[in-house]
Amino acid sequence: MRYEVNMKRIETTCVQGGYTPKNGEPRQIPIVQSTTFKYDTSDDMAKLFDLEASGYFYTRLQNPTNDYVAAKIAELEGGTAGMLTSSGQAANFYAVFNIANAGDHVVAVSAIYGGTFNLFNVTMRKMGVDFTFISPDSTEEEIEAAFKPNTKAVFGETIANPALRMIDIELFAKVAHRHGVPLIVDNTFATPINCRPIEWGADIVTHSTTKYMDGHGAAVGGAIVDGGKFDWMAHADKFPGLCTPDDSYHGITYAEKFGKEGAFITKCTAQLMRDFGSIQSPQNAFLLNLGLESLHVRMQRHCQNGLAVAKYLGTAPRSDPRIAWVKYPSLEGDKDYELAKKYCPDGTCGVVSFGVKGGRKAAEEFMKGLKIVAIETHVADARSCCLHPASSTHRQLTDKELVDAGVSPDLVRLSCGIENSQDLIDDIKQALDNACIDA
Repeated sequence: MRYEVNMKRIETTCVQGGYTPKNGEPRQIPIVQSTTFKYDTSDDMAKLFDLEASGYFYTRLQNPTNDYVAAKIAELEGGTAGMLTSSGQAANFYAVFNIANAGDHVVAVSAIYGGTFNLFNVTMRKMGVDFTFISPDSTEEEIEAAFKPNTKAVFGETIANPALRMIDIELFAKVAHRHGVPLIVDNTFATPINCRPIEWGADIVTHSTTKYMDGHGAAVGGAIVDGGKFDWMAHADKFPGLCTPDDSYHGITYAEKFGKEGAFITKCTAQLMRDFGSIQSPQNAFLLNLGLESLHVRMQRHCQNGLAVAKYLGTAPRSDPRIAWVKYPSLEGDKDYELAKKYCPDGTCGVVSFGVKGGRKAAEEFMKGLKIVAIETHVADARSCCLHPASSTHRQLTDKELVDAGVSPDLVRLSCGIENSQDLIDDIKQALDNACIDA
């Protein structure tokens, strides 16, 4: 569960990180398709249950295939420990619930994925965790004002899905640390290829590995990475789950036994994964690793295509008058352009959000006419796809919540794959023409 900080360049880590075969061992990460593991004595197994020895006893908690891939992701993010989960939703839930329980409070950015917003605003509220949602461009004073005495974490996304708003990671980390709590950042859209939040002050990083990391729409999954820098014991009163004995696990005090580098992930595995069992299957972890091996290559093309489409839609003289607005952080003039230059100088992502003149009906007509770009409840794939979030991923949100999340009724989320950019632009143009949308 704990790993050495990576010293290789990130492209090499994508290909070879996490797993180094010994003499005669498989070159590819092996799939350990087994629920259980055999031991010679009960004492051997007891040491595993007591966390006195490393190893595996049941795949509901851990599996070697998963740990190899988690190690690679931890290396990519510059973290010290990592784990895989069954989905990005599970990753975000575990990351927050590992430190915030009933009676606690979390500050979260409002411009986040709709599923995550519902997880926080509905389901976790039922579990007794309170949330305050703030704007992604909140000032230092506004972030400060959101804190309560029982605040246990701050949560945001590097690049929000689908609003594409960015947060000033350094600023949010500064305020969080002033209050003695960690900053959790969902880095799904940027990936560690374009942004490494831990280097900017984030403490915990999460991913929906279903997106760019897998990259081929083959396997649902999630990941959590601990930066290994947050001093839990310095704020022991805030985090009793990490800093006092866990009666459900032999009285272990995670922060004392595993230190800053390993406490968070060890507790998350030994306690939450034990009880909830949202493990990623070894088969899915294997497929995820295949995607990771080409992540650095694909992200470059995704960003090139995203910028080309954004420029076509929103930059004169190539702008299309049938497009009401365009949101893409790497597009010069974008509200978050300066943040993109700071945190993602080599590109942000391949997702472009825009509005079609005529509102929801016009957006739906436009999407119906696309031939290369497919309508899917998916994003960040090698194949281009699009979605109308207000009627799908964010349909559970109220009108006010949609506004707070940056999701207007006319918003189309277009995820540029790795096809030829001109083909994508031509497809957009013909769909607009065939939808008979007026300028």
